[in-house]
Amino acid sequence: MSRWAAVGSKAAGADCGPQTTCTLLPSLSWALVLTLLLVSFICLPGAACESLHRDRPRHVSLTTEVNLSNTETTALTRGHRNTAGGPQGRHVRSYNHLQGDIRRRKLFSFQKFFVRIDKNGKVNGTKSKDDLFSILEITSVDVGVVAIRGLHSNYYLALNRKGELYGAREFNVDCTLKERIEENGYNTYASAEWRNKKRQMFVGLNVHGKPLRGKKSRRKNTATHFLPILV
Repeated sequence: MSRWAAVGSKAAGADCGPQTTCTLLPSLSWALVLTLLLVSFICLPGAACESLHRDRPRHVSLTTEVNLSNTETTALTRGHRNTAGGPQGRHVRSYNHLQGDIRRRKLFSFQKFFVRIDKNGKVNGTKSKDDLFSILEITSVDVGVVAIRGLHSNYYLALNRKGELYGAREFNVDCTLKERIEENGYNTYASAEWRNKKRQMFVGLNVHGKPLRGKKSRRKNTATHFLPILV
């Protein structure tokens, strides 16, 4: 600043003669202009940066709020779905779907017997086509799994962990049977819950129409093959 003032003073002194009264106003005005220019060049970039920094947090916070809003909406939607659908889990058991569509059939064995469940819950075979206790209701419990109930006895066809075939008054895990169509066109019904040394146990009738023990049953054994006949 003193250098510019000195230059201005010399210039002013050179222009002024001995008879002229000179002042320092021109030199001061030029120094003031230069000072203002320097101040503006120094301050403006800082101001721009400061304004930019002021704007950035607002932009980031807005984005964050939007993201949080979307996350909360998704969580609420999922929560609503879970609440509406009820508890989900592998061990949750629900048998409400047993009230759905029902197929009425007679199971005709390869040994020429109709499966029957009498009024006391006893399971055996009959060759009578008119036996009312041989009319069964087959209901889907799960994919490939069914429940079979005697229409007139109101007992479910059940196979326990010992491989014993019986009629159950109340529906339970013994009543869940895997239904499969075999290559010969007959159906097999295996316990969906119990196995004997990792081998499936099947519903079956021997040549006398008596229940076959599940531990001795095999898929390829024709004693376990049944043909569903429309009633």
